[in-house]
Amino acid sequence: MSGAPWFVGIDFQRVFGDPSSPWCAPRYAAAAGAARRLADAHPGRTVLTRFVAPAEPAGAWRPYYEDFPWALVGDDDPLYALTDDLADPSAVPSTGGVTSAEVVTASTFGKWDVLRPVVGEHPHLVVAGVATDCCVISTVLAAADAGASVTVVTDACAGSSDANHAKALDLMALYAPLVRLASTAEVLAG
Repeated sequence: MSGAPWFVGIDFQRVFGDPSSPWCAPRYAAAAGAARRLADAHPGRTVLTRFVAPAEPAGAWRPYYEDFPWALVGDDDPLYALTDDLADPSAVPSTGGVTSAEVVTASTFGKWDVLRPVVGEHPHLVVAGVATDCCVISTVLAAADAGASVTVVTDACAGSSDANHAKALDLMALYAPLVRLASTAEVLAG
């Protein structure tokens, strides 16, 4: 592990933030607000991820998208755009989005494979995102297993429900000392 921590904002996208979306995380707005503060505190060391549908679902993804056919759209569809509070300002004019953030995209829940080329082999990651019980946990556990030190920012994550959010945090806490849980205030305090 070397260098300053990287902030990773997982899947702060319209599909998870729009209250009319079937995949909306109920506490998305609060998590995104905290994530914006964390991104601002990590200039030049921020990576935002996007979940998108594969062009052609294969394997277990076929029945998955049979259950969610409305989500089987191209990765340039507004459904998969970053929300304005975290989007690059060049992509979303006049929103004051995060500057100097790298954006990586994957059609899998876990994002470690697309993060590793950006953050290196054994980084310290400060992670926020949605949904705690899906893409966040899939990314965090793979990163920790690969030797990354991970801090999950509990109030900068939102689950599919409060109960599922709590369960996912409890599970990730079992990976201590590879994974630790902290609040936004604790991370910003250093």
